[in-house]
Amino acid sequence: MIAECTTAAFKAEVIEADRPVLVDFHAAWCGPCQAQAPIIENIARSAGRDAKVVKVDIDRSPELAALFGVRSIPTLLLFNRGKIIHRFSGVTSGSTIAAALVGQMDRPG
Repeated sequence: MIAECTTAAFKAEVIEADRPVLVDFHAAWCGPCQAQAPIIENIARSAGRDAKVVKVDIDRSPELAALFGVRSIPTLLLFNRGKIIHRFSGVTSGSTIAAALVGQMDRPG
């Protein structure tokens, strides 16, 4: 299970993380988000300790969605060292996400 990240925890969990973080902006009522969920679960399992994956429910943390300009869901943001490296909108393939994530895990700290 991927942890839900709240506004209060976002800075510590994502911005200050010591490894790449994939953030899945989603909502429980969103059909495409439900389709994206198993792909995100697989990415989280594959990444292990080399990267972190968290979810942000836009209904529970609308300020985060607004802050990062999330206008449609699912939206995935890949952060590294506190900066957005990639943005994916809509259902995105596991291979596309994995390629972006692996590219960040290979970068020296």
